Amino acid sequence: MPHTAPRTGTPQRTQPRWWAELPLIAMVYVAYSAGRLLARGSVSSAVDHGLGILEFEQALHIDFETPLNDLFTKHASLGIPADFAYASLHYIVTPAILVWLWKRRPTQYRVMRTWLMLSTLIGLIGFITLPTCPPRLLDASHGFVDTMAQYGSYGWWGGEASAPRGLGGLTNQYAAMPSLHVGWSLWCGIALYRHGRSGWAKAAGVAYPLLTTIIVMGTANHYFLDAAAGAAVMGLGFLLARPALRLTDRVWARFTARRTNAAPADAGLGAAAGAEPAAADLVAADAARAELVAADAAADPDLGVRAPGVSGGCETSAGEHIPQQSTRDADRNATAPADGAPAAAR
Repeated sequence: MPHTAPRTGTPQRTQPRWWAELPLIAMVYVAYSAGRLLARGSVSSAVDHGLGILEFEQALHIDFETPLNDLFTKHASLGIPADFAYASLHYIVTPAILVWLWKRRPTQYRVMRTWLMLSTLIGLIGFITLPTCPPRLLDASHGFVDTMAQYGSYGWWGGEASAPRGLGGLTNQYAAMPSLHVGWSLWCGIALYRHGRSGWAKAAGVAYPLLTTIIVMGTANHYFLDAAAGAAVMGLGFLLARPALRLTDRVWARFTARRTNAAPADAGLGAAAGAEPAAADLVAADAARAELVAADAAADPDLGVRAPGVSGGCETSAGEHIPQQSTRDADRNATAPADGAPAAAR
């Protein structure tokens, strides 16, 4: 059956293997989580960074977290849903969009996945280098209320960020700059808007990052500049995604080329090594056959064993004779008529 090459420019449906993707994503997430835990600077430096950000925002009148937190604190109908959204959507929507892209948009999946992973690792650098105290952990004199603690009886979270009760020690409350809640929601929104086909998907792509930005500020988990930094991190990751893919593809192509070139040499060595046992087997077979013939001849002398004076093929040459040949020849000569004598009558 002839093989038809795909036309130039025709996109091919190449879905990455799930068993290769899961370990890769899990490895990045484990590194991200471990990095958050390890990025524990002193509390005093984290508080200083937080106050510095707040003062900078107040000087520019962009401290939007202040009025939003007042609103969420006074109205439980806003604060409680916001707390649920902050504690859950970050860990549900992002993996769901990733699986949707892998299943339904395989040609765009690798770029989107690489973009998300690189941005997450860049955000981890921010957590390590700039530990920041969120507004909810500042002194009460700055006017912020921790809505997660205020409405904690309605949900599963405790007083330590969005971690479940009793697991607060497994999170780093000072990993606030940049806000990856905002960064990941922006990634999800762009994925839905660019690759979703329905109007609802595109509307959700616009609404989700905007609502997330409002929620992280209204719950006093992030400053406005944290949110802006989260968006900037995603922008940097977007710029690096395609070059990173080209680099990995080039490295992989060289690796596979070396393996392909090494395969014929290995096959040649294997063939040469296999030829020696084949020749040895032939010699052994010949020797075995010779031993069988000799054994048969010793067991039965009538199997054509030649006298030492007989040549091969049972044909006599000059000077050779068959045993008993002289006696039979003499008898034949005695009964034969002499030359010229009449033959005996029959």
